[in-house]
Amino acid sequence: MILLRNVRLKEHPANILIDGGRIVRIGREPIPVPPGTEVEDCSGKAVIPGFFNMHTHAAMILLRGIHEDLSLYDWLRNIWKLEARLDADFIYRATQVACLEMLRSGTTTFNDQYWFCPHTRQAALEMGVRPVVSFVLLDSHNPEMVLRQREACERLYKRTLSEGWAPGEFAISIHSVYTVSEENMLWGSSFARDRGLKVHMHLSETAVENADCRKAHGGLSPTAYFDSLGILGPEVIAAHCLHLDDNDIEILGKRGVSCVHNVNSNLKLASGFRFRYNELRDAGANVCLGTDGASSSNNLDILEHMKNTALMQKAWREDPAAMPLDELFACATEHGARAIGLDAGAIEEGMLADLSLVDITGPAFLSPGSAAANLVYAAHSDVITDVMIGGKWAMRGRHIPGEEEILSAARDCISKLY
Repeated sequence: MILLRNVRLKEHPANILIDGGRIVRIGREPIPVPPGTEVEDCSGKAVIPGFFNMHTHAAMILLRGIHEDLSLYDWLRNIWKLEARLDADFIYRATQVACLEMLRSGTTTFNDQYWFCPHTRQAALEMGVRPVVSFVLLDSHNPEMVLRQREACERLYKRTLSEGWAPGEFAISIHSVYTVSEENMLWGSSFARDRGLKVHMHLSETAVENADCRKAHGGLSPTAYFDSLGILGPEVIAAHCLHLDDNDIEILGKRGVSCVHNVNSNLKLASGFRFRYNELRDAGANVCLGTDGASSSNNLDILEHMKNTALMQKAWREDPAAMPLDELFACATEHGARAIGLDAGAIEEGMLADLSLVDITGPAFLSPGSAAANLVYAAHSDVITDVMIGGKWAMRGRHIPGEEEILSAARDCISKLY
């Protein structure tokens, strides 16, 4: 058992008892605990749910800063040349570095789309982070590749069963409307539904993507096209969802799709900035937040992305109330948990003990204002001191076990690649 004593929870002092990986009791009054309980004095600290990074390419962190000041398609063409040289060891080492960065900014779960996904999972689990990894369908409309990818996907799925992967750890990725053949989209969607897997995709990231899709598919937008194929449903986690018309939003809401906003990547690649959060929320879509890969957004800090999300919503709508704090936090926490079907995302009795402790003794928190507002708008992620995932500490006092060795191995990978 672990007892968090005198911790600030939503502006009030609280004591939180954790047992078996879950929060079992929360109270303002002292909680009696049996001998042997680990008692953590959290005076001067607040507790928040662990963040969910719902769209990443984690291993791209070692490709950070390589190709700058490019549009999405020019950037992709350059990145794909580099990716052709990556191997499983690179993915493993790079994901370890990504986990360092995510832990330091309070992320406890990430939804990843990248190559050599078993190695992504291995790196994450060794560091105590919850991963969702996926087999990526990306066939470039090549019939031979379609067959090879299906065979590889089936082999990997069987491997997840034989190795006892946890439910929800494995998903299927349909990369995008412009990189995957229709027959493979349908196959991947059916494969996932028959096995209760999530489907992770890019959707309407750019205006060019939309225009090309309408031209190729009788005027249908990417959303309408996927829907016409019967692919969209509550198992779908769609990244970007940036260039949507009213009909697209109605479809996404009706199908219960989880839509992931990637504000920094969208801005940096100049893909767009008018993410229609209010409309998606009102239509019934589940809106989450993600960083995208660190080679396009340049970091994996969800707290920074939260601030930029709120500021952009307020600015382009010319409405300071466009993104209330409670909704912003929900997008970064409980909505991500809902998307992958996890009992987490909130500090409540019965929930998984995925949480972060925040040092509120510094200057950003001196005012009597909302601690949540000060965290998002004034502080930086270095105020996150401790991270717990499933009742186990993954970071204590900003220290993560093995960090020096991880960085050293990553430098070796980089020297070989470049």
